[in-house]
Amino acid sequence: MNLECIVKIKNDVMLQKYIRENSYWYKILNRNPAMIKYAMDEMKKQYKLTTADKINEISNKLDLVRTFMNAFK
Repeated sequence: MNLECIVKIKNDVMLQKYIRENSYWYKILNRNPAMIKYAMDEMKKQYKLTTADKINEISNKLDLVRTFMNAFK
């Protein structure tokens, strides 16, 4: 792994946790450090940090509030 890849992993706690849980990424990143972007994408999918996941979470919270508002009417 090159230094830039190591710094990105050390600075991102979630990425560091993901790579420790999925150790096959160590081998991939040692062979091709440019794959760090794909590792980050996979981490975001697993931990539901993508934009679509955030929108769904907000939508679910709004539905919950709407349900409570209807219950109190």
